[in-house]
Amino acid sequence: MTADDAMDALVRTTFEVAGVLTRVAGEHDLSLTQLRVLGILRDRRARVTELAAYLGLDKSTLSGLIDRGQRRGLLARGKNPGDGRVVEVYMTEEGHELAERVREEIRRALAPRTGRLDPGQLDHLAELLELVLPRP
Repeated sequence: MTADDAMDALVRTTFEVAGVLTRVAGEHDLSLTQLRVLGILRDRRARVTELAAYLGLDKSTLSGLIDRGQRRGLLARGKNPGDGRVVEVYMTEEGHELAERVREEIRRALAPRTGRLDPGQLDHLAELLELVLPRP
């Protein structure tokens, strides 16, 4: 396989996965960016500035996303426990429940593709994809 073949396979895979994510997000009245926010906050609290930088959004755009999440009862803002001057965003219980439902729907939608791989191949795929992802 050439580098061009690998790039083509990666791009085709990205389109396939993005299609699944777009469909599942839409079924829950979420944008892809809102879905990303839920994915990021699944296991952590994040500073608004860090979240904006990670998503490549300006702070005002992210603020609007957070406001919409708060109105839906999915997100909340709060002071950092270690530094009361810092505002963090985190998921509410309702947000966690929705994130878990969405995660399961995505898993089921991708299962016909990933189900063709044995556990060793899945591990190898995850390792290779981690190498392609940017380092934080």
